[in-house]
Amino acid sequence: MNADVIAEWIVIGVVFGGIGALILWISQQIRLCSYKKISTEIIQKAEEEAERIRKQGELQAKQHQLEKQRELEELWHQERRKIQKEEDRLKQREDKLESRMNLVEKKLFDTEKREAVLIGRKAQLEEEKKTTTELKERLFKELESISGLSTQEAKEWLIDRLTGEAKAEATLMIRRIGKEAEEEAEYKAASIISTAINRLAVQCVSESSVNTVLIPNDEMKGRIIGREGRNIRTLERATGVNFIIDDAPGTILVSGFDPIRLQIAKSALQDLLSDGRIHPSRIEEAVDKSKGDVQKLIRQNGEDAALRAGAINLHPEIIQLLGKLKFRYSYGQNVLDHSLEVSHLMGMMAAELGLDDRLARRIGLLHDMGKAVSHEMEGTHALIGRDLALKYGETPQVANGIGCHHHEIEPETIEGFLCIPADKISASRQGARIEAVEEYIKRLKKLEELAMQFPGVDKAYALQAGREIRVVVQPEAIDDIGTSELARTLTKRIEDELSYPGKIKVTVIRLKEIVEYAL
Repeated sequence: MNADVIAEWIVIGVVFGGIGALILWISQQIRLCSYKKISTEIIQKAEEEAERIRKQGELQAKQHQLEKQRELEELWHQERRKIQKEEDRLKQREDKLESRMNLVEKKLFDTEKREAVLIGRKAQLEEEKKTTTELKERLFKELESISGLSTQEAKEWLIDRLTGEAKAEATLMIRRIGKEAEEEAEYKAASIISTAINRLAVQCVSESSVNTVLIPNDEMKGRIIGREGRNIRTLERATGVNFIIDDAPGTILVSGFDPIRLQIAKSALQDLLSDGRIHPSRIEEAVDKSKGDVQKLIRQNGEDAALRAGAINLHPEIIQLLGKLKFRYSYGQNVLDHSLEVSHLMGMMAAELGLDDRLARRIGLLHDMGKAVSHEMEGTHALIGRDLALKYGETPQVANGIGCHHHEIEPETIEGFLCIPADKISASRQGARIEAVEEYIKRLKKLEELAMQFPGVDKAYALQAGREIRVVVQPEAIDDIGTSELARTLTKRIEDELSYPGKIKVTVIRLKEIVEYAL
């Protein structure tokens, strides 16, 4: 029983197994057929897409080719137009050249005709020259036979005679013209200058800088020096000058090369003495305050000078430079006061001559402003002042007048030329300047040595404080004509080699004394 059941179950299992295998096979076949269909559709779509891409690529290639072809055609047309334009230009040049060639040929033909005429004229002139030469030689021979002199001897005699007469006449003419010009110039100059000087009222006392500060008592010296000298070191470092304390009782000497620093140091020290509080921080405050006060004073002095000279619309930097001149001195004369004096003189002389007195006053006021920065810039103060004037907007006429007042450049206007005599008048008037005795003696010796360098000079004397030089010459070595030439040459050498205020009179004396005794 059990065997039959098992056999039935086995048969049933086999049947169901076969049915399952059949079902599995059928499902696999169905799936396989679906895969083949899908792959076939994919392949078909891929082929269609590839065909579409190929056709699109061919279309784009054709479009690109058409665009390139159009570009090439456009370039060809442009080049063609350029070539056509160049051909037209060349044709025009050919036409111009052809017309010029025709003109040149015509001129050449005319030149050939003129050359033929000139050749004929040249031949005629050669014949006339030959005839003239023969006539000249015949006349020379007749003159030699009549005079008894050869041609060379007559030529030398005539040259010597004419040279002597020309020298004498030239000397007399120079002397006469110079005398007339000098008399006329002296009269006019004296009239103008005397009028200007009489109208100018200034003090004749020279100013000098005072470098001492009074202190109430000697105990204050110790407070200024401070513990271990820290106060005076701070003061010297902040002001840039030296303080000398132990030389004189009741005073402190302030020493320095910059006058503006000296003024700052004096003002700061006076402030500290009046306040009584002296320590490093207070010293720095006093110096800063003094710097501000001095800058205000500089600006105030510059504005006041511009107002007094009638110079309007000056650049602020020029106002600053003018204010600095108040602290500068030349041989004891204050430079700002000197500039104002020159300005007034130039204005009055210009008015007397009928010139632009405002321009003259402006030039006179600014003529020495280069001295305010002469230690900071290279060059002479006149040329520095000219460059600064141009830099700060002054006219070329003003700049030229500033630069020419020491003969370093030529004056372009009469107003500028007036700066030269006005500057010398202000510097050379009585009491205006103080000069060291050594420099004074050196200038006198240099003047005499310069005169003694000329041959034929016997003695030379510098007179009237160096404003006149008298030269005595040897009468055997120099004649009257040579005396005039010596005076002019010596004057030129003095102008070129010496520096002096005002003018120097040159007198050359030629005296021949003959002494005999009758027995």
